[in-house]
Amino acid sequence: MDHSKLFILSVIAWNLSYMVRITIADAGINLLNQGCSIYNVSTPSNFNSNLNATFRDLRTQINGGKLFATAEQLSGADVVHAMIQCRDYMSTSECVSCFSAASTQIRNCSAVNGGRVVYDGCFLRYERNDFYGETTRDANREYCGNRTTKSPPTAFQAAVEGLLKDLQIATPKITNFFATSKREVTGANNVSVYATAQCVHTIDMAGCLACMQVAYANIQRCPPNADGRAIDSGCFMRYSATPFFADNQTLNLGPFLKTESSSSKAPLIGGVAGGVGLIVLLIVLVVWFKVLRKKNAPRGDILGATELRGPVNYSYNDLKSATKNFTEENKLGEGGFGDVYKGTLKNGKIVAVKKLALSQSRRAQADFVSEVTLISNVHHRNLVRLLGCCSKGPELLLVYEYMANSSLDRFLFGNKQGSLTWKQRFEIILGTAQGLAYLHEEFHVCIIHRDIKPNNILLADDFQPKIADFGLARLLPDNQTHLSTKFAGTMGYTAPEYAIHGQLSEKVDTYSYGIVVLEIISGRKSSEMLVDPGSDYLLKSAWKLYANGMHQELVDKSLDPNEYEVEEVKRIVEIALMCTQSSPALRPTMSEVIILLKSKGSLQHRPPTRPPFLEPDERVVIHDDRSTSTASSASNATASITQVSGR
Repeated sequence: MDHSKLFILSVIAWNLSYMVRITIADAGINLLNQGCSIYNVSTPSNFNSNLNATFRDLRTQINGGKLFATAEQLSGADVVHAMIQCRDYMSTSECVSCFSAASTQIRNCSAVNGGRVVYDGCFLRYERNDFYGETTRDANREYCGNRTTKSPPTAFQAAVEGLLKDLQIATPKITNFFATSKREVTGANNVSVYATAQCVHTIDMAGCLACMQVAYANIQRCPPNADGRAIDSGCFMRYSATPFFADNQTLNLGPFLKTESSSSKAPLIGGVAGGVGLIVLLIVLVVWFKVLRKKNAPRGDILGATELRGPVNYSYNDLKSATKNFTEENKLGEGGFGDVYKGTLKNGKIVAVKKLALSQSRRAQADFVSEVTLISNVHHRNLVRLLGCCSKGPELLLVYEYMANSSLDRFLFGNKQGSLTWKQRFEIILGTAQGLAYLHEEFHVCIIHRDIKPNNILLADDFQPKIADFGLARLLPDNQTHLSTKFAGTMGYTAPEYAIHGQLSEKVDTYSYGIVVLEIISGRKSSEMLVDPGSDYLLKSAWKLYANGMHQELVDKSLDPNEYEVEEVKRIVEIALMCTQSSPALRPTMSEVIILLKSKGSLQHRPPTRPPFLEPDERVVIHDDRSTSTASSASNATASITQVSGR
């Protein structure tokens, strides 16, 4: 009898321990990756206080039933932005458990200004800068399980690839960017593949799709292993031969896979040649995937940047055909670096093709490919994505995503003038700052644009701003600058220390950004005094109005006064003037600009000093890293700069 009781108790204990293990697995507490910034905070006590406050805020939100939450603490020098995301198939208690594990694990980063932890069930990250719009970065990677499937490998692999491909297409179209699904393995009795895909809520549909495409390419290295994951800064993808969510949580992906065209004739184009080409392509892909699986090269931490993926190399003839031989009717615009053309690729995708007027020497071509490789790995929702390039042809070509709404200058000074609402203008101001902050501080190398102006800020369908040409400054050889001036920039937007002394830092972009903000608010060009010689140019006018407490007079008269608050206008004008101060050291960083834009009420920073060169005949103090000098000649030089119209 005692032995029977002991046996029963043992069985109960075993089952309880098994249930605990299942609960932990369901909660997703399986650590995939963790990474820490290499930069320490300036004030650990203030940082820890801010970090603890954001984590408390996140915990409160997920205790309240949220599976995705962000929190910010913006006081002091060591500000904190944080994000938690649990998989949508998890319960509140499972999400809380995963967050508890992640928040403990991430403390291993100690007093550094950024860290992230990725579990099967959740993703926790904090940074000094606003990272919410980040979609993918070059340290994205896959995690393949060490078990092989018992079902036929070929059939299992086909089921995995088909299911993940459908998730890649469908997930960006689904509310909350989340989907779970399963698919039976052909030829295997009662064997299915289970998979999920998820993007963070703070990116848009295009950003989610871009992240899904990268994740899908990475996770292809895992089959025929029984399970695999792909992680990135903006998304997560997972498959397994073992169910990790309930059957009633699966979603019918069919409605999200329908294309805009229902024509059944299109696939017939190409006939026999197309069929042969498809077979050859499949053979190449199979060989390519096998080679990739054999490679065992180390991959970097998720916060690192140890691996750069190369850009797509386009054929010159294909791009020539896509743009109809670069005809005038396809020209989208002109710039100092070259002309831009609208192109339609063979697969129907519309792109923008830029012809670069650069040297064609072997060294220049090698540098071009190297820099394009770097730039093509820059991904952010407020940056125009570089899709690829062509370095073998009579001209060097860059291929970008196409923006149907064209550039900001069209809506400020062109045929769409006056059509932007105040809310749209503010979102453009904020989004542009976020894009610049990423280039300056969040990518693994600092990229200085050098030519921020409305022409180089493109607008997506939802008027989300995207900075264009952000990599062209890096493509210029050391001995070559902007083709139309003696510095890489546009007159009227260029910081004085760069225009006169050639001193380049990220604060040059900050200055240009301040000028653009004033243009967005006022609807006036920075060089408008050329039209009316008796008027003040924009920067001088803005300073005078601000100094006299009449900042609201700067607002574009086409705007409805009910759309904005006077105090908000004052705050943004003040931020713009902070960006255009004479000394680069006094100008805020772009991450600080974001904080100021998101803050409500009056600014806690000291008021801006008067911008430089308000009068052509004034003696002006120019601050730089080498010396402080007073020179009327410098004043006259920059006065002429501010009066010259630049595109």
